[in-house]
Amino acid sequence: MNVHLKSTAAAVAVAIGLAAPANAAELVFAHGANAGNPRYDAANMFAGLVSSCTGGELTVNVAPSATMGNDAEMITSVQSGVIEMSANSQGAMGQVVPEVGMLGLPFLFSSLNDAWEALDGEAGALIDQKAQAAGMKVVGYWDNGIRNVTHTSKHIASPDDIKGMKIRTPPDEVTLAMFNALGANPAPLAWSELPSALRSGAFEGQENPLTNIHSAKLHEITPFISMTGHKYETTPVVAGLGWWNGLPDAHRDCISNAVTQAGWYQRGRSQLDNQALRAKMETEGAKFLDVDQSVFAEATASVYDLYSDKYGDIVNLLRGN
Repeated sequence: MNVHLKSTAAAVAVAIGLAAPANAAELVFAHGANAGNPRYDAANMFAGLVSSCTGGELTVNVAPSATMGNDAEMITSVQSGVIEMSANSQGAMGQVVPEVGMLGLPFLFSSLNDAWEALDGEAGALIDQKAQAAGMKVVGYWDNGIRNVTHTSKHIASPDDIKGMKIRTPPDEVTLAMFNALGANPAPLAWSELPSALRSGAFEGQENPLTNIHSAKLHEITPFISMTGHKYETTPVVAGLGWWNGLPDAHRDCISNAVTQAGWYQRGRSQLDNQALRAKMETEGAKFLDVDQSVFAEATASVYDLYSDKYGDIVNLLRGN
C-alpha cells in the first residue's frame, strides 16, 4: 500500500476508537474477508468514517471473516433485519437478485475501470431497483476483481485442460454455466470452507482474483495460476431496506458517502494489489501462465444465450446495446 493510503487508513482507524455518546445507535457491518484483504481494511475505514460523520451518534460493529455466517447467511440476515449491513458476494446476492449475476457473464469487461463505470451508472441503478424489491438497498459496489483459475498440479492453458476438472465456484449460476460450457465439473462451496476442501482433494482447483487468492493463501495449495481473466465480480454493499428507510436522512447520507469513500480505497487497493501480487506470489512459489483468453471466450459464448432473453434489460445495458 502506498504512503497516502496507509496514512488515510490509519487516520480513519483512529476514529473507530472515539467515545460514542450514551445514546449512540450501533449497526453491524458483516463480511467474509480476512485480514490482509482490501475488503477487510475498507470495512474498518467505513466504520471510522461513519463514526466521524455522525459525530458518534452511529457506531459500526464490524464482523469480519464470516463470523456472522457465510455470504448467503449474511444476505438472509440483512433481509430479515438480524444485521444491518454486509459487504457481500456477487454469487450469494445473485441467488436473491439474479440480475447481479449478469455482471459475471464471461469476458464481459476488459478492465476493472469498465466494470466500475457500469456499476456506477445505469446498470448499478437497475440492480439496486431489483434488490429493493427483495428487501435490500444496494448502498454501493466495492470490488471483487477479475478472476483466474488455479490448480493443484497443472496449468489450464486451453479449454481442453479444464475438461473434467473438479473446480470450486461461488454459489453463482452464471459461473456454474460458464464452467459447464468448458466441460469442467464445477460445484459451489462457501468461501470459508474452500482451503480445507482443496487440501482434502475434494476440489482440484478454484477461481478468484489474485487479492483473494493471496490473502487466503490459496496459492500455497493450488500454486498453478492460469491468467484466464474469465469474469468479473463485484462486492455489493447491502443494507436491510426496512432499517435503511427508517434512518434519518443525515445518517443515510453519511453511510452512503462512507461506503463510496471506503469503496474507492478498496477498489484502488484491489487494482494496486493485483498489479503487485504476481511478483510477490512468484517468490512464494506460485507458477503463473498467461493464456490466450480468446479461445476461452469462444468456448463460453453460449452462456450469453442462456440469459439474454430472461434478463435482457440488464444484459443489454452491460453490453452497451
